[in-house]
Amino acid sequence: MQLVTITADRSVPPPAWALAQRRLIDTMNAAAPAYQQRYTHSDGTFVWRQEWPGMDGSDDGYESYHNWPLFYLLGGAEDLYRRSRMLWEAVTRQFTAYGQVWREFDAFYDWMHHGESSIYLYYFGLADPRDQLHRARAQRFARMYMGLDPAAPNYDPSRRMMRSPITGSRGPRLVNEWDDWATHRAILAAYPAPFEDVPGVDGPIADWNDDRVYGEILRLLNERQMRGDVPLNLTSTSLITHAYLWTGETQYKQWVLDYLAAWADRIAANGGRCPDNIGPNGAIGELMDGKWWGGYYGWRWPHGFMSIIQPLTIAAMNAVLLTGDLSYLDIPRAQLDLQLDLGRVEDGKLLVPHRYTDAGWTAYRPLSAEYALQIWQMSQSEADAARLERFPERTTAWREVRAGRGKGDDIHIAPWYCYVRGELPDYPQHILDAQWAEVLRRMDKIRADDTDPEEWDVHHWQDLNPVHTEALIQLTCGAPQIIYHGGLLHVRLCYHDALARRPGLPPDVAALVHRIDADGVDLTLTNLSVLDERVVIVQAGAFGEHHFRSVTAHGSVDAVPHAVDGPYLRVVLPPGRTTDLRLAMRRYAGSPGYRQPSW
Repeated sequence: MQLVTITADRSVPPPAWALAQRRLIDTMNAAAPAYQQRYTHSDGTFVWRQEWPGMDGSDDGYESYHNWPLFYLLGGAEDLYRRSRMLWEAVTRQFTAYGQVWREFDAFYDWMHHGESSIYLYYFGLADPRDQLHRARAQRFARMYMGLDPAAPNYDPSRRMMRSPITGSRGPRLVNEWDDWATHRAILAAYPAPFEDVPGVDGPIADWNDDRVYGEILRLLNERQMRGDVPLNLTSTSLITHAYLWTGETQYKQWVLDYLAAWADRIAANGGRCPDNIGPNGAIGELMDGKWWGGYYGWRWPHGFMSIIQPLTIAAMNAVLLTGDLSYLDIPRAQLDLQLDLGRVEDGKLLVPHRYTDAGWTAYRPLSAEYALQIWQMSQSEADAARLERFPERTTAWREVRAGRGKGDDIHIAPWYCYVRGELPDYPQHILDAQWAEVLRRMDKIRADDTDPEEWDVHHWQDLNPVHTEALIQLTCGAPQIIYHGGLLHVRLCYHDALARRPGLPPDVAALVHRIDADGVDLTLTNLSVLDERVVIVQAGAFGEHHFRSVTAHGSVDAVPHAVDGPYLRVVLPPGRTTDLRLAMRRYAGSPGYRQPSW
């Protein structure tokens, strides 16, 4: 099909944000191979110890490069995509040898950690929809969670529930063994105990490093938490949605909707509050003396509300992607509103309880804006915007561009929101400068790293990964980063280099989404080269889930709307030219999938 084509005709000096954006891309293209060379052998495996016990670790190995295929999708070097493929295979081999991975998937762990490792995998579908190896892997891994793999019977289809909070390629882990938590005991010793009645433990903290205490914790974990379902398992909907995006097969879509519906039913049965433990027979609180709280990664332990709202939001967003039905967002909305109603404002901050114990609500602290903002960016609802007005920090802390980066490259969602609402016009320059400085800081640390690999913990590499995508996602795609522990890429725009026939912005091209609303986006594209023409194919949504209705090139000699009916638009950028576009769109008008345009 012939694509509607817009040709840029404005010649203006290159804006500072465009120069900074291309500088950031070029810097990371150079830094990533140097990072890999420092920390891996020639076959891509980590320079590290010979043995690594327990069930933890492979997620951190994958996380060390998880955003490299995403960076390629944004315009990073093709060499980095090839490296990312090789490094995924290397992590898989190395942690198979350690014992954490079997059949190319974690043998057993929870979906916070499965979610962290799987985002790497999800980006491969966007990077190359022709890749039959990853297509086959996606289907094979999905079967492990649909009750279709006899070697991994994680799902009970009759009760629409997972059989354990710890699952994987070897099936549900119904009994924790002594070595399972070997590498995590010191970390968990700093968290509140998982139960309030651990024998010999007085107070909220239990010393996992004490063998006697650890033995009691394992006993109680096995009695109360290892058989049945937890909200965290909803993050598996991304893995199944990933298989749908590869194949378009209805079975995957239906599984996601059925499993989310099962949790909606449990929430309704619990009076509107999400329970955190479902027993082996499908009853709320079955192994917890009837308590709806106290489950694995639940309201009490270890993180509280984050482990409830995050998987609910991830699953609801997946359901919207698959159906276009925005009412699925009511599921996480309701939980957010319940917590907000329990909150109080102190010193200009909204504090809400993050834990529920036998004594009631506790652990009042600031509520992350991330989930309310993710819901708003997907819905564009005025009601969701009004919810954000309940955060007093929106006029103070939300406007700050902080140094450094979060584990998920996601610490600037609030100032990005202020920017697209017209409140922080200088945000693009500030975030690009801050993230270039963070790449430099990490490379300085790499150069100064003379520590012993035998002493490194499993987070060593991911804490130094110089590829940083938050600014590029926000500014070029018009959306925040993914929800880190297993979310998919829900954005307004993606790009393809029409001349190189690959995803991502072409060389010398910078993009800036100025504004988003329910009906479209405002976008600037500029070609910094004074020698070469560039041709960009703009895609509506990461998965083609949106359709353009029209495009208007403001400031052009042809500044009239051009009708468009589909997910693609071609923009020709002659040397040194810029165009400002209004892209009207119908959101969730198309069937989502991993695809490429017809070049």
